Amino acid sequence: MNILQKQIDNELSNFTLIALESNQNLENNLKSLESRYQLSSGVLQNNFKAEAKEVFHFLNHDKHVVLLGLGKKPGFAEYLKAFRIYVHQNKNKLNGDIAIETMASPENLEWSYKAALNGVLLGGYCIKLYKADKNGCAPFNGDKITKITLQSDAKNDNWNQWIEETRLISETQMSIFDLVNSPSNKKYPQILADWAKNSGNKNGYQVEIFDKDQCEKKGLEALLAVSKGSENPPVFIIAQYLGNPGGPTIGLVGKGVTFDTGGISLKPSANMHMMKSDMGGAAAVLGTIDIAAKMKLNVNLVAIVPSTENTVDGLAIKPGDVIGSYSGKTIEVIDTDAEGRLILADGLSYIVKNFNPQIIIDLATLTGNCIMALGSAAAAMFTLDNEISTSLENLGHTFGEKVWRMPLWDIYKEDMQSDIADIKNLSGKPVAGAITAAKFLEYFTEEHPKWVHLDIAGVAYTDNEFSMNRSGTSWGIRLLFEFLKTQTKK
Repeated sequence: MNILQKQIDNELSNFTLIALESNQNLENNLKSLESRYQLSSGVLQNNFKAEAKEVFHFLNHDKHVVLLGLGKKPGFAEYLKAFRIYVHQNKNKLNGDIAIETMASPENLEWSYKAALNGVLLGGYCIKLYKADKNGCAPFNGDKITKITLQSDAKNDNWNQWIEETRLISETQMSIFDLVNSPSNKKYPQILADWAKNSGNKNGYQVEIFDKDQCEKKGLEALLAVSKGSENPPVFIIAQYLGNPGGPTIGLVGKGVTFDTGGISLKPSANMHMMKSDMGGAAAVLGTIDIAAKMKLNVNLVAIVPSTENTVDGLAIKPGDVIGSYSGKTIEVIDTDAEGRLILADGLSYIVKNFNPQIIIDLATLTGNCIMALGSAAAAMFTLDNEISTSLENLGHTFGEKVWRMPLWDIYKEDMQSDIADIKNLSGKPVAGAITAAKFLEYFTEEHPKWVHLDIAGVAYTDNEFSMNRSGTSWGIRLLFEFLKTQTKK
């Protein structure tokens, strides 16, 4: 996208979007705007309070100026959302050049502009993937909106770097929107493999795909067991980006169930159509390695995505079956709808045995229990490493992808004991489902000291302005990207 730039002159843009916080500087900021736009004294102060979601629009010499209220103490997420919602709701009205301005304090300047620009670019997203009429779907391809500028009096040598980073991450996020929002007949395991291969070829990192026969040869028995009910064969995706040869490796594992009926333990039909999103963890992992390679981060990454459908036919696994796994451990299948942890078991075992990364983070839309506990405000985080936990918590608060640490105590391990196998895949109790799922996964990490499990069931696919129902959020890409940036400094 070549329409992005730092504004270097005083020419008025056709649309100027200005974000303001409801803080002690508001009065002075409004007075400054009144002077800049030659408005009567008090006209903005009397009509705009900068409350959250407040919008005030006026014309200046036939140019549009829009004030976006952020409320008190807004963060990255609030800035991003204010711009994203406004642009999305008004993208058919926006034309010509757009200027973006945040009146944040100097110490918040970088993240406020990154959030604002990220919001503007994401606001142009269109979910009309398979509609014949895609009118209004591409406002930023140069025919309608001709230029986007960051407007500020601040002197800074990093504007271009901020713009390029935000452009690239927005591009990846919207690609992941499409991937998650695609229906299962357009997105089966091989489609995820193709996405990974295309990204690897484009951005210069290695991607290897195990097909069904190779999965059998490798002994990925848990993945194969889940896939038995589907005519679409499973794949096992291994992506490697080496940005710091000789340095430590960070491992990512993502659940890639492209559609989940629940198997023989069939889900209710009411919301089953949303189970096309059950590969949100895989999407976050694929998006993260994509942006890391684009940005040429000084890190080594290995990303594992076991991918399958969980459907029903005469070959599907049944409750009570005992299956094998890549680790050699056996699993009693209590509920076939607890399938995500089965394929993650193979993914975790494989990454530990073959790569032994310094840090392992897995992401999965794993449990309804997580949604009951945290809703769509945060992902559940499980880890024994306090340093990584603190880092992810702080980054989550800063960049709007919050995590909440939950216990990983061994008292919950008892609930996963099986009479006839090494472990069972469901406790059977109506409580602590997210925790016992994490304890199941822990069993396949070989006690890796720096393993983190993120249950993203409540945040990967939520209500938002893009759709009448829920749609993909690309949750996790920003959080992991910022986390990886902290690792490049070590």
